[in-house]
Order: sequence, then structure tokens, then C-alpha cells
Amino acid sequence: MDALLRAFTMVGQPEVLLTIVVSSIFGLVVGFIPGLTATMATALLVPFAMFLDPVSAIASIVAATAMAIFAGDIPGTLLRLPGTPASAAYVDQSYRLAMAGRAGEILGINVVFSALGGIFGTIVLVTSAPLLADYALQLSSFEFFWLAVLGLSCAVFVVGDNVAKGLAALAFGLLLATVGRDYTSGFPRFNFNEADLLDGIPFVPALIGFFALPEILRTMLGDTAARGQPITQAGSIFSGIFRAVWHWRWNFLRSSALGTAVGALPGAGADTAAWTAYAVSKKLTRDPQAWERDSVEGIVDSTSANNAALSGAWIPALVFAIPGDTITAIAIAVLYLKNVTPGPSIFLENAHVLYAVFTTFFIANLLMIPLGWLAIRVAIPILKMPRQVLMAPLLLFACVGAYAVDNNVFGIGVMLICGLVGYWMEHHGYPVGPVVLGMVMGRLVEEHLMTSLIKVQGDLTRFFERPIATALAVFTLIVWLLPLARWIAKRLRRSPLSSASNSG
Repeated sequence: MDALLRAFTMVGQPEVLLTIVVSSIFGLVVGFIPGLTATMATALLVPFAMFLDPVSAIASIVAATAMAIFAGDIPGTLLRLPGTPASAAYVDQSYRLAMAGRAGEILGINVVFSALGGIFGTIVLVTSAPLLADYALQLSSFEFFWLAVLGLSCAVFVVGDNVAKGLAALAFGLLLATVGRDYTSGFPRFNFNEADLLDGIPFVPALIGFFALPEILRTMLGDTAARGQPITQAGSIFSGIFRAVWHWRWNFLRSSALGTAVGALPGAGADTAAWTAYAVSKKLTRDPQAWERDSVEGIVDSTSANNAALSGAWIPALVFAIPGDTITAIAIAVLYLKNVTPGPSIFLENAHVLYAVFTTFFIANLLMIPLGWLAIRVAIPILKMPRQVLMAPLLLFACVGAYAVDNNVFGIGVMLICGLVGYWMEHHGYPVGPVVLGMVMGRLVEEHLMTSLIKVQGDLTRFFERPIATALAVFTLIVWLLPLARWIAKRLRRSPLSSASNSG
């Protein structure tokens, strides 16, 4: 109770509340600029978070990402151009209904169900995280090693159909994680006698480069998707919204629970939750014809799920120090920089910080409704501006952020190189997310692997002695073998022998 009261006092400080409001507005701006992502908003915030206390720093990330995920629905509905990947699942349906004169209704559903989905996920986070933490305190380095490996595995297999490119991206991220001093001996690795690389590749400039610079380059080179016809009137936003909430209450509960569960899977994220909820909604609807024609059921399901997933992703991040998505990967890095160690010990050593983070989740999602209404009202004239006009200040913002972390021009160089690499990867279909997760979790995997090997004098069989470690190892192997089993089954179905038997 003392920790809870202390947390309320911390969050109630004027500077913390101001940080939440300013970060929320920033997240809204980034979210409804088509092509920019919630991860990019988070990466750009990190340099400024370095100058804040831990609660304000994490509050800024929570508020900005929650607003950015919702704000991505605005250009998706008005222009058929999703502002963030999490809005892509239902952009066609939203735009079609908006063109039919229902833009205000769709945007109202987006903002209200986004806020409710975020609150649902936060309630699950608050209730489940302490219970899991009590259990996690019994885990050793063996279990944490397998958890980290499982997180890396899930990060690959949720990025899309091309598992090979996902594996290549993850391997590249793990390679980048080896730059710097060796964990056990302190011997420099792959630093090319560059003193600035002794502690590894600067994380924040690399993040800004991988996520911000490719989109800036694509926009300046004219490599963007064609816009739809802009809608100049949104109409009434909250008309009939209470009736809609009551009518779709079961869809909201189902999809929010699904989104929270998907978000808790390491590497999944809000966009995966949105696509999953959209597919489940289409399959379980009672009226398929209405669902395809004029129902908002799919939009309700997806927009509830993607915001619930944001909170769900913090469950493994806080309990096991394993990021649920790239956003929580950044947040974990910020916590480490603030001398707050995520994991089960945070519930004992920094409980007040944890409760303060929970409180900011509720505040950010409640703020989403009034600020979302304001964003919808000002979005239409802003979205009519040429995107190229917005890219120059964003590039300046990115350079300042990369420099400000260590007050070193080397950070700008890292950002530019990572940006060019990220642009090439995305142009050739390689996902960038696994690279960042590999950079963040590579050190975690190495730390627990080396610690465990030292404990058992190199005996690998000891990794399977403890029951929980064995279960996690088996589950990890299943995740690895599942794509291979699917590939073999597909090959067998296409084999000549199978075709001959079917024809016979």
C-alpha cells in the first residue's frame, strides 16, 4: 500500500502529467502521418527520456505509443492509407464505410474501442503481472535462457510468411549484439579498434536509423503508395457510440482478451493482434453478408485488439525482461539506462515505479478519448499537406536525437548507416523488427547462456534437468520445427504420388 500511495504521488506531479500530455500529442502527430509507426515515435522519444526520471520516461513511451496506434486509424479511414501497421488490417473496410458517409461513426468507434481495449489490457497486466512475478522468482538462469530463446523464435515466426528472411534478419540482429566487450572476459569483439563501439552499437541511434530513416528516404524518393481521395467532412463522431459499445460488448471482450494474449507473445505486437482479431471476427460472425457489406464488427474487433496488445506486451517485458514487441524492447533499454532492472525483482525493489507505470497506462487510455476527438478534428487539413514537407523536420529531429544520447557525432553516423541498411532490407522484403529484437535480446541470451555454462562446467545436459526448463526447451523446439513440418506437409500434398492417388 505504501508503494501504491508513493506511485500515485509520483504520477500526480505536474511535470509527470505534463509529460504524459505532451507525449500523447506527439504520439497522435506521428501516428496519423501515414507510414510513420508507433515504434518510430518511441525511438524518437528516447533521447528526451534520458533527461527524465524513470516514471516520466516510461510514461512518455506509454502515452505516445497508445496514441500513435489509435491515430493510425485516422488516415486509414479518411485516405485509405494506414498511419501505422496496426491499422492495416481493417483499412479497406474503414475507408469503404467512410466513403459511404459514415466517417464520423467509424472514427468514433476507433477512438472509443481503442481506449476501452487499452484499459482492458491494462487491467489484465495489473492483475497478472504480480502473480507471474512471484512464480518467476523461482526461475534460474536456465529457464531465463530458454525464455529468451523462445522470445527470439516467436519474433521470427510472426513477421510473415517468409520465415527465411525473418531468420536472416534475426541473425543479423544477433550479430550486431556481439559488437563490444565479451560478457565473460571483457575482450573487445568486432569493434575495429573503435573506442565508441566498446560498449556495443549505440542502441538509440540504431533504433532511430532502422525505423525512422527508411520511411523518410522512401518519402523523399517518391516511393510511396498512392493516396485515396480525401474525405473533407467527418460528421458527428460520438453519435450513437453508447449503443455501439453495448451492441458489440461481446466482440470487444473477446477481441481484447485475444489481443492481450497475442501481445504477451514475445515478438508479436499490435499489428499481429489486429490481423488475428480481424480474421477471427470474420470467421465467427453471425451474419457474414452484413460483415462484408456494412457492418463495423471487424473494425470493432481489430481496433480493440491492437490497443489491448500494447498492454499485453508489457507482461513478459516487466516479469521476464523479455520484450513483447519492439516498443517494449525500447522501454526495457530505457529502464536499464535509468538503473531500473526489469524482471521479477522489480516487484520487490522498485514496486513504486511499477505501480506508477500501471497508473500511466490508465491515464493515457482515458486521455485518448478527448485528445483523439481533437486529433480527428484537426487531422483533415493536416493530411492534405504534402508528406515531403513533413520529412525535413523529422530528419532534423532524428539527427538531434541520435546526437543527444551521448553528445557524440558518432551516433549520427550509426543512425545513417542503420537507416541505409534498414531501407535496403525493407526494399528487399526483410523485416526490420527482428533485427532490433536480436540486438536487445542477444545480450540477454548470451548472459544467461554463459552464466548457466559456468554453473555446470559446460555440461549441456544440465539445461534440461529442471522441469520448467525442460518444458520451455521442448516448446521452443516445437516452435522451431513447426515451419519445417508445414513445409514437408505442403511438399507431400504437391508430390506426384499424391496427385496420382487423388486422380485414381
